[in-house]
Amino acid sequence: MNAHETPGDPGTGLPYDAVVLAGGAARRLGGADKPGVRVGGRALLDRVLTACAGAATTVVVAERRATARPVLWAREDPPGGGPLAALDAGLRHTTAEYVVVLSADLPFLDDGTVRRLLETLRANTGAGNPADTEGELSGPDGVLLVDSGGKDQPLVAAYRVRALRRELDSLAAAASNSGPAAGGDLTGLPLRRLTAALDLIRISDPVASFDCDTWDDIAVARARIREHGHVLDEWITAVKDELGIHLDVDISILLDLARDAAHGVARPAAPLTTFLVGYAAGRAQGGPEAVAEAARKAAALALRWADEDAADAKSDASQPDAGPAGGSAPGAGSDARPDAG
Repeated sequence: MNAHETPGDPGTGLPYDAVVLAGGAARRLGGADKPGVRVGGRALLDRVLTACAGAATTVVVAERRATARPVLWAREDPPGGGPLAALDAGLRHTTAEYVVVLSADLPFLDDGTVRRLLETLRANTGAGNPADTEGELSGPDGVLLVDSGGKDQPLVAAYRVRALRRELDSLAAAASNSGPAAGGDLTGLPLRRLTAALDLIRISDPVASFDCDTWDDIAVARARIREHGHVLDEWITAVKDELGIHLDVDISILLDLARDAAHGVARPAAPLTTFLVGYAAGRAQGGPEAVAEAARKAAALALRWADEDAADAKSDASQPDAGPAGGSAPGAGSDARPDAG
């Protein structure tokens, strides 16, 4: 979330909450703690929490654990009741009209995908259609991603909360009517029972919808983030999470500054200068604008420094060589000593 956005509104005009499902047995990972598996030095769960950092409220349905960002915790009853039961438990802690529902194993999910889901939902809400009897604008019930095989990914989606609650209540009532053994709850019901009853828009995104079900998937994710086109952004995000810094800055400004300091002053000046810029912006308690202003001043200084060095070199080159006719520079040669005689 940047300095001009308010919680729950990722620049889309559509305030939202987030529910992240982080339970499950991870059988194909040998029962490993999947949300805690690290990709690029960051737990899978933390990567997803960064992507939905613009939510007003983020609910994680799982056992409590340390996370890079503050969240609310919920648990289905009984634990391990499946995704519908977990979703129902998470929704009970939300208040926004819209909710982003995510699984905790999405290594390539980012805030841009979250915005795209919400923007698509907003763009198709109330489009030439009147509001319903309760004043809610008409439109689709949600927007979800489709993976590379064309399969729906209902845990990478944005939904209208009222639509989810309506269908969850309907499914629970149907389970209750099917007999006492069903218990009248959502335990064990598959997600497709929910999505089949909803009016959904589908968006194809093979990268953002990629989830980690196996160790091979983990290996693929770890390899991809180290590719040239991704490694820098991945590293900067990981460092910010590790240090608890939630500030979006223009990386290109800092890279240009580092280049100017290295070329115009000395190579070690690059990391030291960028550190001082960050420290100055922090002392000013500023956001991205303070970083940009401090970087501008430091870059201008580095260029002035380089210009002076270039001017001195040009002046030295224009001076005639010292010799018998031109005399000697002060301190050059034995006769320049005060006690020469």
